[in-house]
Amino acid sequence: MTHDTYKYRFDESVPAQELEDTFMLAMLAVESLHGRSRVRMESRFNLDKARRTCVIDASTDVGSDLARIFTGFATKEYGERSVLIERTQPSGCACASKHRAAPAAASGGGGMSELMTTTYSMWRLFRNCRMACKWRYIDELVPLERDPNLAFGSVIHDCLECWHGERDLAKVLDHIDRTYPNRAQDDHQQADWHLARAMMSAYAEHYPAEEFEVVALEKTFEGPIVNPATGATSRSFILAGKVDGIVRQDGQYFLLEHKTASQIDASYLERLWTDFQIILYAWYLEQTHGITVSGIIYNVLVKAKLRQGKGETEVEFEARRAELIAKSKTGKSSAKRKLPEDDDTFQQRLQEKYLEPGMFHREVLYISRDQFEELRAELWELSKAMLDARRRDTFYRNTSYCFQYGRPCAYFQLCRSGGNPNVIENHFQRIAPHEELRDGAGEDAAPVF
Repeated sequence: MTHDTYKYRFDESVPAQELEDTFMLAMLAVESLHGRSRVRMESRFNLDKARRTCVIDASTDVGSDLARIFTGFATKEYGERSVLIERTQPSGCACASKHRAAPAAASGGGGMSELMTTTYSMWRLFRNCRMACKWRYIDELVPLERDPNLAFGSVIHDCLECWHGERDLAKVLDHIDRTYPNRAQDDHQQADWHLARAMMSAYAEHYPAEEFEVVALEKTFEGPIVNPATGATSRSFILAGKVDGIVRQDGQYFLLEHKTASQIDASYLERLWTDFQIILYAWYLEQTHGITVSGIIYNVLVKAKLRQGKGETEVEFEARRAELIAKSKTGKSSAKRKLPEDDDTFQQRLQEKYLEPGMFHREVLYISRDQFEELRAELWELSKAMLDARRRDTFYRNTSYCFQYGRPCAYFQLCRSGGNPNVIENHFQRIAPHEELRDGAGEDAAPVF
């Protein structure tokens, strides 16, 4: 006869009362096999609803059957990822083991024995469309073609980190040159190269000195997700993130948040209030670094809409010239063919554009302590919803999110194809989530406070 003891640990998504009901159902099933009297005499167990744990002594036939039946009921009802089962034997036995009811996905699905790292970006996507969140953060799928707007924003963030760290414009421009090595052959690289150089050159001239002191750049953090009502921490998730900068001004700490925008108007500035990510990150930085964050300094850089003149072909010139001649009373035209705008001329035109008012803007928003509590409560609710979706392996689509700002969601074609493997193979690649946490990891190991 085996002398095993089984310990079950369930995550927060399993309702405590339902767990007790499932166990009692298993007890009734065992009674039908062995009789009530024998079950009362030979079964030994301890069910702790508050901790969501259960220990069953399987050293008897009754206990062994109870463990088998309860395991079957629990995994069927709550999902194999929601329970961790430990098997132990009397001390001195070398075959004690610890295992899941079934292996969890290797994609970082997380579970009872390993906390899943999450970011606000993940929770925001989960709130907007659970299926898109699954594609990215559980299945780890990323489109082969990257959104050019996101790519340019990342380049400018790197440039601003370099500038605020060393204030060496030559290094910033060299970084831009190395970022776009094929600009001579690629029109998109050429356009972004011009824009980045003009933007950063003008930025350095616009802010030759700062009113704040830089304390840290690209600062990462990690902390527990907490139930604000009870103070209990999640046994399934932690929250990690990175802020562009922490600065000190007039004795107060502020988070520095860089943004690139097509234009800055009243509507854009009003929307900054809805930037809950940076506010939530402020709370976590307060807890992990022991500082008080007074507010956020939004550092906004406008993307100039100028385009480099491409000139006209011989055919286009002849067509334009013929049209002018047809309209001319003399039947002649002095029109000349438009030549492509050279790089120096276009760069000068861009830099002149950046001398205009409104191309750079700093907006300071002070944080309300009430916002901290609201966002922590929202994060806790989202974590419970994720546990439930993961337990039931049910991630519904939000079709209202399929098209935003006139562009399809990055996973639109994947959803439309029903997750077709051919679409995945030809249009997606697998990359571990949270790339923003890996960039520059380890560069800021020294304490800054």
